[in-house]
Amino acid sequence: MQWALRVTPLGYVADVLSATFPASTGTPTDSPTSAAGPPAVLRSILGPLRYGGSDPTTRLSPTEFIRATLTPDGPGTVRLVWSDGVVRSQAWGAGAEWLLGSVPRLLGDLDQPYEFHDAHPAIMRAQHQHRGLRLGASGDLYHELLPTILGQRITAGEAIAQWHRLCMQLGDIAPGPFDGLRLPPAPVRLAETPLWWFHPLGIERKRAVPLIEVARHADKCWRWAASGSAAAAQSMALLRGVGEWTIGCTLATALGEPDAVAVGDFHLKNMVAYALAGEPRATDERMLDLLEPYRGQRGRVVRLLQMHGPSAPKFGPRQRVLPMRQW
Repeated sequence: MQWALRVTPLGYVADVLSATFPASTGTPTDSPTSAAGPPAVLRSILGPLRYGGSDPTTRLSPTEFIRATLTPDGPGTVRLVWSDGVVRSQAWGAGAEWLLGSVPRLLGDLDQPYEFHDAHPAIMRAQHQHRGLRLGASGDLYHELLPTILGQRITAGEAIAQWHRLCMQLGDIAPGPFDGLRLPPAPVRLAETPLWWFHPLGIERKRAVPLIEVARHADKCWRWAASGSAAAAQSMALLRGVGEWTIGCTLATALGEPDAVAVGDFHLKNMVAYALAGEPRATDERMLDLLEPYRGQRGRVVRLLQMHGPSAPKFGPRQRVLPMRQW
């Protein structure tokens, strides 16, 4: 199979040549790509797809990105390596063809270039520091929904640890030569897992229910992703336990939606309000008011501020985090 991908004016992927897909999952499919952006830019694009340094499904280093996931064609692993302005991609497993086809989307090459003019000084400073920022997209709602649901109601550290334990116990070994790399839990296995099983992992009923719900509708996620951000958001909202925060986070990572905002986040509203108005504390309504002039690109604004913006001041002592399994 042969095809070529056209490079966009600010794109990072130019051509994929002579891609062949062997039946053996032990032999990688190898596709050279070129016209890569600087390593720091690539890491900023791919970083949101890794859920903590211990993510069993995704690895990211200064020169390499590896992800194991479930595709419409079956399980697969993709590896991107970049040096000297060149990215080289390899894939293993039944989903190799799908994963290699997703490389331009992963690298943000399908993101429409956008540059702010006369925006708030904090936004302009962040844009200056991160020129060429693109919003990558995995195209995989199922994979992105699971760790995002785990992030509901708890700290990031707890959610990262629970995602690690969930994948290590329910996820299969990923295709390819990568020790310890795991696939996300297979939908059939996750859907059949009883609620009591999640408790020792620190996952209570309110988060276990939406995990199972997503697994039961996993086959629909591909159709939802292809329908566009607005339709996908409406479909995800029908799932029990999936609300504005989960939808906003998932649209950003799965579809690269530039207007996605995680309404309901504990810290985000304060960060945005402090950066754009000097207010150390705010409500979600206030955050959305401040972001309204940038409607259509609100998610891009948030991403820039997260990368290069002031943090809201913290007040009071740190609260002790007690794992749910010790409640």
